[in-house]
Amino acid sequence: MMLKRIVLLSLFLGFTIQSCAQNLDAKGKLFIIGGGSRPASMVDRIVKESGIDKEGYGIVLPMSSSIPDSSAYYATNQFYKLGVNNVYGLNFVKDEVLTVSKLDSIRNAKLIYISGGDQNKFMDIVQGTAIEVLIHEAYENGSLIAGTSAGAAVMSEMMITGSELKHPDYSSTFRNIESENIEIKSGLGLITNIIVDQHFVKRSRYNRLLSAVIEYPEIAGIGIDESTAILISGKTMEVVGESQVVVFTNPDKSKTTFNDKLGAHGLIMNLYLPGETFKID
Repeated sequence: MMLKRIVLLSLFLGFTIQSCAQNLDAKGKLFIIGGGSRPASMVDRIVKESGIDKEGYGIVLPMSSSIPDSSAYYATNQFYKLGVNNVYGLNFVKDEVLTVSKLDSIRNAKLIYISGGDQNKFMDIVQGTAIEVLIHEAYENGSLIAGTSAGAAVMSEMMITGSELKHPDYSSTFRNIESENIEIKSGLGLITNIIVDQHFVKRSRYNRLLSAVIEYPEIAGIGIDESTAILISGKTMEVVGESQVVVFTNPDKSKTTFNDKLGAHGLIMNLYLPGETFKID
């Protein structure tokens, strides 16, 4: 019976992983939070956009955290404080044998909320599994996928890991704008034309995001500050929360170097405030 389940799951993955990248017509929305505290108005917006105040339920995926039980507790508690009690923690571990009931819990969730921590840890657990496939499926079928901090970083196809290739000692912001320094790995790929950075204004992460848009000029760099989010519906992005969203683009695909230092001409920076909307082509 177990062998049969593994074979069926393998067939399922082989069929759907190829199609899950084709999410241009997804009916769902993305709610990407830059970390920090979530004001009650922001949590309420998540509830309203997902529709779990009317029907269905939400789940919290806490796998980014080194203490997933605590992470799930604090994430669900922000909803409980608003009287929304139909949000539940759902943890997975690496190489877990995935039960049908847990997979169905992802597939049928109207809200999937990815907590903070380490985005590399989250992707190490979900990448190439039915978990990843079902997050895509839920998004395509109309669910709201939300994430904060590390949960924000995993949303895009190209994911900032937080590490510098040339400077192994971690720093919350890059000290230089250097070539071949920013480490990029594969995220969930729910959106493909942006790369997300979080805690942005609070931690002055400009060097990091500038490095990204110079090295990878085909994407836009979106820096989201703490207690702030972007709500993506179709091609429209709305700023929600208390602070700013910074968007860097490199329309001329400009890149110059001098002794490993990066240069570029014609970069565009836009700074958006709560309530404003914008689009990325």
